[in-house]
Amino acid sequence: MQIRQTEIEGLVVLVPQPHFDERGLFTRTFDAEIFDDHLGTPGASASFIQDSQSRSVQGTIRGMHGRSGGGEAKLIRCANGAVQDVVVDIRPESPTFGHQLSITLDDTEFVHLFVPRGFLHGFQALTPTADVCYRIDRPHDPSEDLGVAFDDPDLNISWPLAPTVISQRDRSAGSWRELVSQLGLR
Repeated sequence: MQIRQTEIEGLVVLVPQPHFDERGLFTRTFDAEIFDDHLGTPGASASFIQDSQSRSVQGTIRGMHGRSGGGEAKLIRCANGAVQDVVVDIRPESPTFGHQLSITLDDTEFVHLFVPRGFLHGFQALTPTADVCYRIDRPHDPSEDLGVAFDDPDLNISWPLAPTVISQRDRSAGSWRELVSQLGLR
């Protein structure tokens, strides 16, 4: 497994090395030692306490979600199908505050995205169905949920497909400007 740093500090891409043969394939989807070595924090991988999975139909957008308080770190992969995954830096002290990264996660390359605490996250399903797996470092507390509309003009996220399904929660999410104000930044 290789780990690549992105242009946003702390946001890294994990690239497994799948082995293919006549049976199909085998790949290691996570290696705690490599992950901990890269972060320079022995035992960091043990901080993941919850695994979750979602299944979405093509065109579905889930997001943009975040957490207040201490935030939430996630390790994200697409186990079936493909998604366009988007994250936005909401760490007030970060030199890349407000910057976004968009990456395709799929069941061909098996790329994972490690998202440290302090980001909004969302994705769009690109295939007839897409299963996204999340490894999360904190229990969910609904009182800490943050959200920005997937189509907020200030974020101007370029979703690859026309949206087909969006939850009521995501349709009624606030604006980027409201979140920035809530974070006490402007």
